[in-house]
Amino acid sequence: MKLPNGYGSVKKLSGNRRRPYMVKITTGWEIDPVTEKKKQKYAVIGYAETKKEGLQMLAEYHQNPFDANASRTTFQDIYDLWSKEKYPTISKSNVNGYTASYRACGTLYHIPFRDIKLNDLQNVIDTCGKNYPTLRKLKVLFNQLYDYAIKHDVCNKNYSEYVDVVKHKSKNPNKNERTKFEKSEVDRLWELKDDKYYQIILMLIYNGCRISEFLDLKKENVHLEERYFDVIASKTENGIRKVPIADKVLPFYKAWYESSDCEYLLHTENNEHFQYRNYKDSYWFPLMEALGMKHQPHDTRHTCISMLTEAHVEPTMIKKIVGHSGAMTLTERVYTHLDIEVLVAEINKIG
Repeated sequence: MKLPNGYGSVKKLSGNRRRPYMVKITTGWEIDPVTEKKKQKYAVIGYAETKKEGLQMLAEYHQNPFDANASRTTFQDIYDLWSKEKYPTISKSNVNGYTASYRACGTLYHIPFRDIKLNDLQNVIDTCGKNYPTLRKLKVLFNQLYDYAIKHDVCNKNYSEYVDVVKHKSKNPNKNERTKFEKSEVDRLWELKDDKYYQIILMLIYNGCRISEFLDLKKENVHLEERYFDVIASKTENGIRKVPIADKVLPFYKAWYESSDCEYLLHTENNEHFQYRNYKDSYWFPLMEALGMKHQPHDTRHTCISMLTEAHVEPTMIKKIVGHSGAMTLTERVYTHLDIEVLVAEINKIG
């Protein structure tokens, strides 16, 4: 079937290509300097696996025309442009989450964004080896990039909405089994309470914080007289909270607070902010190895929740103390501004 003049064309390229059909549209006319005849000017809008798919691309273009120059804009280009707008408006933890998701998309970096199909996106999901929560974040990144691309006329179809992550829900290839510290292990830590780095582990066990929340805690948000501190940045909305300081570990907070001029409560020997990887590799694991224990930092949070449960602390109170992201009932949400003295009394119930 002959296409109308000025409509465009689908041409098969030589060689063994994944998408051998080049789809072009007419952008105007010019005079050939050799023949002095008028000829069409073309722009490539994409590549297709079959001629039929190429003709469909042409039809979609004429239904929803876009800037033909955008056909050369790659996945990496869209991410760079989007992130320059997005990142200044969100928290550092969210930036880190999007950056980690982007690193899993290496197979897409250099593909023109308009040429990316559902199979390409799904292949990233199926082969990146990430767990279900991470795959959900990856799909969110896809959604954000497609929203940006459509808004700027780079493409006119959002394939990200069809990406399936639910099939991976029961799989977690990177999952670390969470095991609480046994009472004998907690007792052993108390025997070593004069060591400031074992103090950190005890502080974590008795506050239920995520390790990142505690390492990022600044002194300005620590209220020693009132026995609590503020978590002002967290991975969940419920994570923004006031955390009570148990009487048993209050002296450790005071000692760390007065130990240096660092703006953070916890710090390295050089009075610098602890980075998670540095703390985990250079401090946590050597301390665990010295005691013959095999625990991850998150086990302290699991231990705190278990100890609060064993002490018969109400689930509402536990959620408030640890900033649990689980669904809350209307009655539980009423207690958003629980008096800090009540929370301190609850955390003091654990032995």
